[in-house]
Amino acid sequence: MKEKGSSFTGSLGFVLAAAGSAVGVGNIWRFPYLCAKDGGGLFLLVYLILVATFGFVLLTTDIAIGRKTKQNALKAFGTIQRKWKFLGYLTFLVPTLIMTYYSVIGGWIVKYFCVYLASDGKEAVGDGYFTSFISSKVSPIVFMLVFLALTAWIVYRGVEKGIEKYSKIIMPGLILLIVGIAIFGLTLSHQDADGTVRTGMQGLSIYLKPDFTGLTVKRFLEILLDAMSQLFFSLSVSMGIMVTYGSYVKDEVHLNQSINQIELFDTGVAFLAGMLIIPSVFVFLGKEGMAAGPSLIFISLPKVFEAMGGVGRIIAIAFFLMMGFAALTSAVSVMETLVANCMELFHKTRKQMCLMIGVYSLVTAVLICLGYNVLYFEFPLPNGSTAQLLDVMDYISNSFLMPFISLLTSILIGWVVGPKWITSEVERNGETFKREGLYSFMIRYVVPVVMLILFLVSTGFANLFF
Repeated sequence: MKEKGSSFTGSLGFVLAAAGSAVGVGNIWRFPYLCAKDGGGLFLLVYLILVATFGFVLLTTDIAIGRKTKQNALKAFGTIQRKWKFLGYLTFLVPTLIMTYYSVIGGWIVKYFCVYLASDGKEAVGDGYFTSFISSKVSPIVFMLVFLALTAWIVYRGVEKGIEKYSKIIMPGLILLIVGIAIFGLTLSHQDADGTVRTGMQGLSIYLKPDFTGLTVKRFLEILLDAMSQLFFSLSVSMGIMVTYGSYVKDEVHLNQSINQIELFDTGVAFLAGMLIIPSVFVFLGKEGMAAGPSLIFISLPKVFEAMGGVGRIIAIAFFLMMGFAALTSAVSVMETLVANCMELFHKTRKQMCLMIGVYSLVTAVLICLGYNVLYFEFPLPNGSTAQLLDVMDYISNSFLMPFISLLTSILIGWVVGPKWITSEVERNGETFKREGLYSFMIRYVVPVVMLILFLVSTGFANLFF
């Protein structure tokens, strides 16, 4: 039951809210560490190609489905084809899983922001500080609660008074912070005890220049899966979020123009985030520091801030404030999707469903927090790595479910109802869809094949062939 009049006021509100969903922890936390792990420039090249092709196709599909059906993801696919109603329930699983851990990561960011706000942050520099914090039984839960409460409040306020209003404030501030810190990072230099000098521009070269040395088919598929899972996470596609946001878009809004702006906004922020983090980490910690993985911003960056001297604390406060903004906008979009879907499913008011989803998010987030202490375990993943509770949820949602959902969606749109079903919606207001040919070819022939390959890689079946 969608509330009457629940919609964005116009194109700008929609673009900023959708960009707010897309621009989040995925861009500023996930993108840089994956880029560093997968060879810098090579990962960046693969990612940019995927955004211009797969990202454009999947984003267009989700938003157009939402606006044309005027339904959230739970009912939209059944509206297109009755037999495909199950696909709506599959998409519902993704934000359900993501919400279990997103507020936990948000709590980590709040913790670090508070540390630098209250002190010089030297306590955060020790290698064991982050591990000690996340493995404690109380502190992570307290900071998670702060982040979750703020998220729930914005969603409770609704589309116009909550999501759109706060996106218009947060997104411009986020961009200014990213650009400012990124430019500052490129001016940095550091000399080791042995006389070795590293500069921000050298780090930028590592970030931008692809290195194909020793590249194998299996390694390329691993990079491709990382880049595609990042695309899913970053653009919020194949998880019902953009379908739900699309259902709020008024008919007079030019979809193609808005989609291009969202795509450019999201990719630009991811690119700047990589330029912000990777050169700075390289300057003070070398290539070894870039290999920190998911803990890159929580372990490596505090060392960078300390090495900056007095200005480091100010940069740290600005950085974690920026991270908080980004995490909040994405968490709001995930919770909004769950609330909107459950309002339809259970025929309850927004207030009632915010309370129910809030309780669900709280209980599951507490379990994720405990996954680093009393519920700790190591689970083997198909890619050969081991994971604990948060990583398992992330792997199932981003590397397993999203390629599978994209595969099924491409079959539905490309072969069951036909690409014209989408392109006609994009052209509704007489807008020229310049990439219509690319869209039709990709959704029918390229997306299904690549998604099938990625699904096989994520499940481990590809190891039989490569």
